[in-house]
Amino acid sequence: FPCLGLARGALRAGGTSPAVLNAANEVAVSAFLQGRIGFLSIAALVEDALAAITAEPAQSMAALADADVRARRHASHAIATGAIA
Repeated sequence: FPCLGLARGALRAGGTSPAVLNAANEVAVSAFLQGRIGFLSIAALVEDALAAITAEPAQSMAALADADVRARRHASHAIATGAIA
């Protein structure tokens, strides 16, 4: 269960990491359900987003919303370009 480890890591990292994990996971699961990526690519996409988007302090809803938007864009771009298949 790689996503469980990713979730634990995001919680340990704190800040905006859980928001990044959640947003990337939602994009990945949607793409899987649409047949655009394989099941095992869900974890790969979430891990990629967590690595690419630096965690920042979650001091406001705006910071969390920004992290969510950046993670969704990153994950969508990775799928669209075939970086994660």
